[in-house]
Amino acid sequence: MKYERSPNRDKVQQRKLKTKPLLILIALLLLANVFWFIGWLIPDKSLSVDEEVASVSGDSITREEWMTAMEKDVGRETLLGLVNDKVMEAAAKKFKIDVSNEEINLELALIRSVDGQSYTGLEEELALQKIRSNLILEKVLTKDIVIKDELIKENYEENTSLYNIQTAYRTAIIVLPSKDKAQQALDELSKGSSFEVLAKESSVDLVSASLGGDIGYVNNSNENIDKEIISATEKMQQDSLSEVVSLSDGTFAIIKVSEIINGESFEFKEVKEYIRRQLALEQLTESVSPEAFWKEFDAKWFYGE
Repeated sequence: MKYERSPNRDKVQQRKLKTKPLLILIALLLLANVFWFIGWLIPDKSLSVDEEVASVSGDSITREEWMTAMEKDVGRETLLGLVNDKVMEAAAKKFKIDVSNEEINLELALIRSVDGQSYTGLEEELALQKIRSNLILEKVLTKDIVIKDELIKENYEENTSLYNIQTAYRTAIIVLPSKDKAQQALDELSKGSSFEVLAKESSVDLVSASLGGDIGYVNNSNENIDKEIISATEKMQQDSLSEVVSLSDGTFAIIKVSEIINGESFEFKEVKEYIRRQLALEQLTESVSPEAFWKEFDAKWFYGE
């Protein structure tokens, strides 16, 4: 296996950032799956509900059965996300809370730097909306908590590395046991084969294979990823494939870079409010979700109470 969660990740970084960005990541990962089905949950009015969409041994599966099954699987979670977004927008209006594009971009940059592998490439509009809703929630929860400026400054100075983010490469790999097999796979890719499909079918790195080869955003701060992979990605352009790369364990890889996120450095004034909010959140005795505000904003939905 070429990578796994590093047990030596900086503990200060975990403590200071786990309160929020990782919660955002969990929400994003869940909603990435359920929102993918939104289009499926909207019926095509030109098709009847009893239209056959599949059959087994002559036994039909109708469009209505299909839609009902999908609604049961993902309908509740999808609607929950939509209602919570609306509730948070109502809260922002009531409490006169503003969320700037700069704040959202900072959140997104820190999410990638904390756990690039968990960032799953959501559609940008969806990702930004989820971050916005979470920011509103946090601002509502911490609006009355006072944190002294000297504590904020001290936190920044102790964790400056968190705010100097390196360039990161969205990377996928296909790992094969021999150079010949790797070259054969590279030839297949050059003829138009799907990287994701080939990774699932052929890669001996089972974790990344299950994700179509995806290992997230990587750079030389990733101690749990083969240095040969990192070295290769740093020489690549966006939307490009590598040649066959020899890895340190004797296997061989083909590397795909689909996106490059340029590094950023944030000065104290840019992250002061972010740090204040994190320190304030640490003072809360329990976590609070948007559902806690449903009654206040008269939120109602199909699933009842």
